[in-house]
Amino acid sequence: MRGCSWRDPGARAAGGAIGVSAGDYGVRVTDKPFLYVVVCAAGVAADVSRLIDRAQERNWEVGVIATPVARDGFFDAAAVAAQTGRPIRSAWRTPGEPRPFPAPDAVVVAPATFNTINKWAAGVADTLALGTLCEAAGLGVPIAVLPCVAGALAAHPAYRDSLTRLRGMGVRFGDPYEGDPEPDGTRPEFGWGKALDLLRRD
Repeated sequence: MRGCSWRDPGARAAGGAIGVSAGDYGVRVTDKPFLYVVVCAAGVAADVSRLIDRAQERNWEVGVIATPVARDGFFDAAAVAAQTGRPIRSAWRTPGEPRPFPAPDAVVVAPATFNTINKWAAGVADTLALGTLCEAAGLGVPIAVLPCVAGALAAHPAYRDSLTRLRGMGVRFGDPYEGDPEPDGTRPEFGWGKALDLLRRD
């Protein structure tokens, strides 16, 4: 992915959908739009299958890109790979290795952590997840974000500046989620479906 674009001008000139070239891009196995789900290391990531279920119900094909920490213990990677029918991506491709995903029609970042949001806004691309987000924003791909950030971290001025910058880039944010327990000890549900609603907003 480094130094490359998701877009394949040759495929477009030939009248094909973005990402149909098996040599450079993953193959679209259906005519459904393709959604990248970027998963960060927060406890609610254990339930990312709920987002995938809802996306598939809305006719999306889904591929998951995880931060390395999220991949290694924050969700059941094998179950999610089986659910999407594609491998979980977290590392850069080696030279000549084909892309397992087609180009995205949209991206959802959920849960999005303090670290990922700040590094993305700063243009840091030291993981595949961050590189994907930086490139997607530059290409104008619709991006929806569901932050999962504790209140103390959300109060940091760098985080507020990051939100302002990303919103200025056209990134759409759902309501913040802190995960604080309710009076009865239960935690509020993470709004997985909200991300898909954000993608439909004009």
